[in-house]
Amino acid sequence: MAKRTFDERIEELVKKQEQLKAQERQLKKRQNAEERKRRTKRLIELGAIVESVLGRPTTDDDKERLQAFLRKQEANGKFFTKAMNVQP
Repeated sequence: MAKRTFDERIEELVKKQEQLKAQERQLKKRQNAEERKRRTKRLIELGAIVESVLGRPTTDDDKERLQAFLRKQEANGKFFTKAMNVQP
């Protein structure tokens, strides 16, 4: 059994390092996809809550009115933030 040269061992380590970096990229890609899915689900649920409170489907105009309403609540005393941060 012949011993491996330093160059062969270095080459093997470089190859392993590249494989580990590829695995890391794949894991980060999967993690980002999972985070996007959770965020999308959360946003859909919030939209469903808004529609259930309104009792009708939302329109594009509703988005602007809701945003303006929430900003006004915040400007008037952070009412929305206070309401959202209260623990039941």
